[in-house]
Amino acid sequence: MRIVFHDLTVEPEPWLAELRRAFPQATVQSWQPGAPAADYALVWAPPQQLLDEQPQLKALFNIAAGVDALLKLKLPAAVPVFRLDDAGMAVQMAEYVCQAVIRFYRELDAVEADSRRGLWQQRAPRLRQDFAVGVMGLGVLGQRVLGALHAFGYPLRGWSRSARTLPGVQTFWGAAQWPDFLRGSRILVNLLPLTPETDKILDRRALMSLPVGGYLINVARGRHLVDEDLLAVLDSGHLAGALLDVFQQEPLPADHPFWHHPRITVTPHTSARTLRRESLAQIIGKIVALEAGALPQSLGGWVRTEVGY
Repeated sequence: MRIVFHDLTVEPEPWLAELRRAFPQATVQSWQPGAPAADYALVWAPPQQLLDEQPQLKALFNIAAGVDALLKLKLPAAVPVFRLDDAGMAVQMAEYVCQAVIRFYRELDAVEADSRRGLWQQRAPRLRQDFAVGVMGLGVLGQRVLGALHAFGYPLRGWSRSARTLPGVQTFWGAAQWPDFLRGSRILVNLLPLTPETDKILDRRALMSLPVGGYLINVARGRHLVDEDLLAVLDSGHLAGALLDVFQQEPLPADHPFWHHPRITVTPHTSARTLRRESLAQIIGKIVALEAGALPQSLGGWVRTEVGY
């Protein structure tokens, strides 16, 4: 068995070492142009050359939940593609979104600003029923976030491309129900995959459809959001704030207006990080199953031969 690895954002040796421990008889190495034919590839944002040179792969593993980097490429037609189901990211995402929702609902950003100015100022409690949380995207991450928020008693709403039913969540689906979903979501959380259909989905029209005094939490991809439209809607007073963890260009340029806008909080793409051991445990389990003859569609995280959602 031969396994190749390509991810320029991480140090490869720890990944390679764990793969070698799991498959001591295999050849495991970082991919280089002209590498011999491999059985499996673990990648993040691979070059087209890797895919062109490896059309015989038994499976391609995307080292993340989102497959938008693969959507830009031409994939070998017969190669099954897998993305990470969770690998420790769902609980991180739930933590991040819960603290963001609570921060907005309890006005903790304003309380912190008062504290820095030496002001002792209590604020009137808000009505929880006025703060419906709408989650865009009802996959593994979206469902985990909604489950965590349920404990706090917020009204919960969810929107997806196709119909879903979740206990305790008012669900909406498709283009026809998109406006109604937005109008009732005081805090909007974006967890959608980035596809041609969702690119720039958070534009001025969508943001103005949120209730006055609403909030945006974007933890999916920067290209979902039209930056200038968010700035305009915030400056108009229609929205009260935004927490952004993902951006069209990363790292966020030092001169970008998001850094200094009083109603925007920026975090450095840290809402849910890929955890190496958890990710490799999932991938190794799938390789073992495939080698034993399991069908790709019987394994979690299978996207399909042609990438899509």
